[in-house]
Amino acid sequence: MEKKSWRLCLEVRDLVAGYDGTPAIEGISFAIPPGQMVGVIGPNGAGKSTLFKVILGLIPRQHGEILLHDSPALAQRAMMVYLPQLEEINRAFPVSVEEVVMMGRYPRIGWCRRPGAEDHDSVHQALTRVDLLDHARTQIGRLSGGQQQRAFLARVLAQDPHLLLLDEPVSGVDTTTQHAIFALLEELRSSGKTVVVATHDLNCVVERFDQVLCLNRRVIAYGPPKDAFREDTLDQTYGHHLMIIQVGDRRVVVADEHGR
Repeated sequence: MEKKSWRLCLEVRDLVAGYDGTPAIEGISFAIPPGQMVGVIGPNGAGKSTLFKVILGLIPRQHGEILLHDSPALAQRAMMVYLPQLEEINRAFPVSVEEVVMMGRYPRIGWCRRPGAEDHDSVHQALTRVDLLDHARTQIGRLSGGQQQRAFLARVLAQDPHLLLLDEPVSGVDTTTQHAIFALLEELRSSGKTVVVATHDLNCVVERFDQVLCLNRRVIAYGPPKDAFREDTLDQTYGHHLMIIQVGDRRVVVADEHGR
């Protein structure tokens, strides 16, 4: 596809979606320019995973529009990739790491065609970037949790998407892997990719993200962390008081033990 300069990568307008006719998210509107990293925060059941799945077309929307580069998103699925939470992935499936990563190429080559030299080269490069080339022939289930998450990120890289939707990508992995994953995501942002990350780690929001989306079935706040990441918005988002305190040059979120 010819490279273009878009004003917005993703635009969501008045989105309503849910399950069995019952909305899980309502009135969701926000827009993300290209080359930004956005953190999506909210309590369990707030609709973070639902939002990602409806953007990908895995759940039908009941109302609203979803645009990717000013066109309907579902017509451009090959430009988007979704990484679910690690526990949602069947890691016992008998495939090698290399085969898992090659699955990222199928939106581009189709399921009925054999991968070509370009596809194998993309897989090789992706495995190299996540430091798993030596494990290419290893069965995915034999890797540690952190290695498995890096393998699934390599699958994302192999697809070469414009928009990445990552659901808790650093949950349950060691600190070293967390830093490595965020370093990779920051590289992708610098290269012009748009990265949207659902996270429960509130203390990484200010340091890591260009924008933060505070979600609890509806958009509570959206914008740069210095504007949207405030105690009053956290109160509305989580339903109880959280304090933001300054520790050196960092803003840290702590529970208010005395309530308010």
